[in-house]
Amino acid sequence: MSTARSRGPRVVVIGAGIVGCSLADELTARGWTDVTVLDQGPLPAPGGSTSHAPGLVFRTSPSKTLTAFATYTVEKFSALEVDGLPCFNPVGGLELATTPERWADLHRKAGWAASWGVRAELVGAARCKELWPLVDEAQVYGGLYTPDDGLARAVPACRAQLERARARGARFLDRHTVTGIERDGGRVTGVSTDRGTFPADHVVSAAGFWGPVIGRMAGVDVPLLPLAHQYVRTTPLPELAGLNDPRTEASRPILRHQDRDLYFREHTDRLGIGSYAHRPLPVDPFAVPAYDDAEDMPSSYPFTEEDFAPSWEDCRRLLPALKGAEIAEGFNGVFSFTPDGMPVLGESRELRGFWLAEAVWVTHSAGVARAVAEWMVDGRPSLDLHECELTRFEDAQRSPAYVAERGAQQFVEVYDVIHPLQPPDRPRPLRVSPFHVRQRELGAVFLEGGGWERPHWYEANSPSVSAEGFEVPGRDAWAARHWSPVAAAEARATRERVALYDMTPLRRLEVTGSGALAFLQHMTSNNLAKRPGSVTYTLLLDEAGGIRSDLTVARLAPDRFQVGANSPADLDWLLRHAPADVHLRDITSGTCCVGVWGPLARELVQPLTRDDFSHEAFGYFKAKETYIGHVPVTALRLSYVGELGWELYTSADLGLRLWDTLWEAGRAHGVLAAGRSAFDSLRLEKGYRAWGQDMTTEHNPYEAGVGFAVRMNKGDFVGRSALEGLGPPARKLTALLLDDPKAVVLGKEPVYVEGAPAGYVTSASYGYTLGRCVAYAWLPPLEPGTGVHVEYFGEKVPATVAEEPLFDPEMTRIRR
Repeated sequence: MSTARSRGPRVVVIGAGIVGCSLADELTARGWTDVTVLDQGPLPAPGGSTSHAPGLVFRTSPSKTLTAFATYTVEKFSALEVDGLPCFNPVGGLELATTPERWADLHRKAGWAASWGVRAELVGAARCKELWPLVDEAQVYGGLYTPDDGLARAVPACRAQLERARARGARFLDRHTVTGIERDGGRVTGVSTDRGTFPADHVVSAAGFWGPVIGRMAGVDVPLLPLAHQYVRTTPLPELAGLNDPRTEASRPILRHQDRDLYFREHTDRLGIGSYAHRPLPVDPFAVPAYDDAEDMPSSYPFTEEDFAPSWEDCRRLLPALKGAEIAEGFNGVFSFTPDGMPVLGESRELRGFWLAEAVWVTHSAGVARAVAEWMVDGRPSLDLHECELTRFEDAQRSPAYVAERGAQQFVEVYDVIHPLQPPDRPRPLRVSPFHVRQRELGAVFLEGGGWERPHWYEANSPSVSAEGFEVPGRDAWAARHWSPVAAAEARATRERVALYDMTPLRRLEVTGSGALAFLQHMTSNNLAKRPGSVTYTLLLDEAGGIRSDLTVARLAPDRFQVGANSPADLDWLLRHAPADVHLRDITSGTCCVGVWGPLARELVQPLTRDDFSHEAFGYFKAKETYIGHVPVTALRLSYVGELGWELYTSADLGLRLWDTLWEAGRAHGVLAAGRSAFDSLRLEKGYRAWGQDMTTEHNPYEAGVGFAVRMNKGDFVGRSALEGLGPPARKLTALLLDDPKAVVLGKEPVYVEGAPAGYVTSASYGYTLGRCVAYAWLPPLEPGTGVHVEYFGEKVPATVAEEPLFDPEMTRIRR
């Protein structure tokens, strides 16, 4: 083997900030040592966001993935030293609540911490005062104390990892400004700079807020918005004199006052204060000055004192010791926001070998670097990254206007209390189905997903709640947000009569060509070699047997398939593997879908078509191309609510006619329009999994309860060999019923078994048919009937492991 080959492929990393240095360290540790890291500024502080970062590491997040990233960052930086000092100072973290709403939210965050394995403790005002004596405890309800959080010393951490990577063969070149990305035949071949060209098999953009600049050179969209964030240091405080070692600077926890969008950390005898309370200050990455032209450094903009003035008063109210202090210095530091607040990671399909590791804060830097290095070297990361993949954004979410608007909103909301169903305010509406005008007439309450306006319930159905004489348990103020008892009426109508559901936002792909069947057989887990007119539920697995997605595949002709998928990442994954005799296209935007479900669904649909819709002629998991009135449709006999019915697809231009035809015919049967809230309740009663919530690449089919969608005897398929060697599952996606008929949980809460946290809730909804809240959770294998507790805002709610499926186990309602 040649020396060049033994060093692995040639990798060029653009950006020597904390992400680039961490990635070089991770790659070289895995044997890829032919790594060149380029930066336009001087090392070790080349002037990007890392160079001014205050280094706060709070691990607790609603995202399990972000928490895992931050946890690894703490572990790694704690083991790194520069000049005899560790690169992480574990001073802990303290989040304060100065309002009842924030105090309740800290209870929810304590639940996340327990779910994701982070040590955390809710403490009273007196304990907050002990931890931070400068705080006016009269303003404080309590706090969340996380003793293992702390301060990352970002520039020293860069130095430490740079030196390790360099010792393994990597080279770091400063004062090299990237001017172009070389490519040939759809693959990256090198990086051009003002000081020469560097050949490469892989190029990673870890350029921070310059990411869009590098992306444009590569012809790759990078949906992030650079924004300036205010940070100040005070004059020395007598109360801090002699308290802290100047080498480590801090001994007290990082303090967050999120009710006023503020955070605090010690700088020996001074305080550093960061504020998100000001107006968004967007920065054009194409207009950022070069290092030598910047007043201080490219990422540091002049301090706008007027923006900080209200925050300074808030600081003095919380910390009375500041009344005798002044602001000694301040700056507006630039860093990156995306439309959903998550990093942008992964390899471009349009330019193979070009990778993004962008919109990454110091908090998550080492964890992201490990995941990207695993992805590059091993072909897959060990963590589920679907929330971070660059392919997650819809085309409608990639416009500069959308990125700017949503990125700025992420800045505004960074410390806000955000409900899990809370939709963004704008730009809306963006994507609407052809039925939108009728939905508005029915008083639809819309939430948003993937840019789509999605009805969650219809106010026109509110009279049914009282008229039909059934009681809906009340909810606490948090669980009652973005919910209505109308959902109960819509669920009941689906169980007892018939309802129409707008399923248009569900992704639809068309797969055609002479090699279509062989391709889909290889890419998915179930057997698709069935005659045209068949529908199959199947899985997209990765090489390790993890669930990339779940699909519904309808074979409409020998060489034509319609695939129901989950996200743009599914199309991207299939396109990466498709041979020349297979053609794939996303048909979602040009089509629409109505779900017609309920025991009277056949009575509604049959008079509208000349085809036989009887169970004998049109069985479950079958497809038929037919007409409903004047409208050509593709009808799939499927049901994700556990009732008889069909998904009816047609082109977008005929969608409104389809809805009106079904609505008029359904009036005699008491039809209702039903929303997503009822849908989620019904699908959980039936035990249907939602990919991305209940199962991801971190789970295999057998532990997720979808092993029935695997056919090991059909021949080879992606992930098959990994499934062959699996032993009994050490964890299972488990159905729980809350014992109290009035109790409700929402998801991501910790589950306790015999008093200790043992797992977490994935999806939850009140089951109106069952009269109990249904929660699915990842837990060790437990027998049905086992008692557990789900922690909801600090309260341990009793629940019982239930046998699946919870509703209609004999499938008699669907197969009739």
